Amino acid sequence: MTIDNYNFANKKAIVRVDFNVPLDENGNVTDDTRIRGALPTLKKILADGGSLILMSHMGKPKGKVNPKFSLSQIKDDVAKALGTEVKFVDDCMKADDAAKNLKPGEVLLLENLRFYPEEEGKPVGIDKADPAYDAAKKEMKERQKDFAKHLASYADVYVNDAFGTAHRKHASTAVIADYFDADNKMLGYLMEKEVNAVKKILDNIQRPFTAIMGGSKVSTKIGIIENLMDKVDNLILCGGMTYTFAKAQGGKVGLSIVEDDKLDLALDIIKKAKEKGVNLVLATDCVAADAFSNDANTQICSVMDIPEGWEGLDAGPESRKKFADAIKDAKTILWNGPAGVFEFENFTAGSSAIADAIVEATEKGAFSLIGGGDSVACINKFGQADKVSYVSTGGGALLEAIEGKVLPGIAAIEGK
Repeated sequence: MTIDNYNFANKKAIVRVDFNVPLDENGNVTDDTRIRGALPTLKKILADGGSLILMSHMGKPKGKVNPKFSLSQIKDDVAKALGTEVKFVDDCMKADDAAKNLKPGEVLLLENLRFYPEEEGKPVGIDKADPAYDAAKKEMKERQKDFAKHLASYADVYVNDAFGTAHRKHASTAVIADYFDADNKMLGYLMEKEVNAVKKILDNIQRPFTAIMGGSKVSTKIGIIENLMDKVDNLILCGGMTYTFAKAQGGKVGLSIVEDDKLDLALDIIKKAKEKGVNLVLATDCVAADAFSNDANTQICSVMDIPEGWEGLDAGPESRKKFADAIKDAKTILWNGPAGVFEFENFTAGSSAIADAIVEATEKGAFSLIGGGDSVACINKFGQADKVSYVSTGGGALLEAIEGKVLPGIAAIEGK
């Protein structure tokens, strides 16, 4: 069943959204991208004459009630985005009456699902090494089923529109689907778009294909790097992982971030790229700083010769040009992870050069997919989100999909 050919008239739809939005210290939403991303699905249901029960997580409360992560803080933002009043229930397991009394066109937001450990389905307060862990895990899985069944009882139809959590087998993202038949469970528009964007990157590659992987650690990206190695023409590895590659090749990296236990892995990646004919693009120079601060003193130096007491915080001018050259003639582009500490204004040049080159390539007809929290924050910061082909709402989910893994949240709907 697809959302387009389903009529929600007089139906209660429970929708898993990803409203895990950033808040400031006063509980105000600082980026409503994820709320806006869900609007097409939510408005379709309301326009059909259905009613909405919205469920989401926020943060990592670890199975305990924590006001800091209460979804009550975003109720007004959701109401404003939808253009209608939003009711709120302060306990997702005690919404029976509110759900029962919901009329067509009305909206109900449930409190943070993760205030209950059953949502994630992990035993609380017991170590994996404990002999009783397996029994506790089994018991929690049963409790998770009951939790999901209770959520399902609120509604006639289930819609999963939370791509950001599709890689988790949680009660609200996968288990709940078992309590709806195939004609009454479906992916929302946002999920469909995300799935299609990944398929376009993996199954319909227009060449040349350039992937840009940034971020601080090689270890968190190794799965995706290895999967992309068989698909890309150009692979740019930048950001903090630059210095692990530099040190692996005998460079002096000063105080730069390095994974000392991944030096052999870095050399192995260089070797594999050569064997597979992939153009591996690594930074050659950097903007080094004498402190981890926007106001630090800076100098441009080779990534192989960073002075003692200094650390690389951004790609240097020579590296920026190399990156841009590998991007601007590409026909398929994937960007995950910044080239430097873009949160500091003085260290945004590397990420900005990547963004500019992606926009230029997109204008020439390339398909560009931006994914992963920091890359999305980057493209938004530079005001260029509307100048690329697609900005993904999923970080870990996008990476796992591109690694070729089956996402539980999608498999639960599609029956795979």
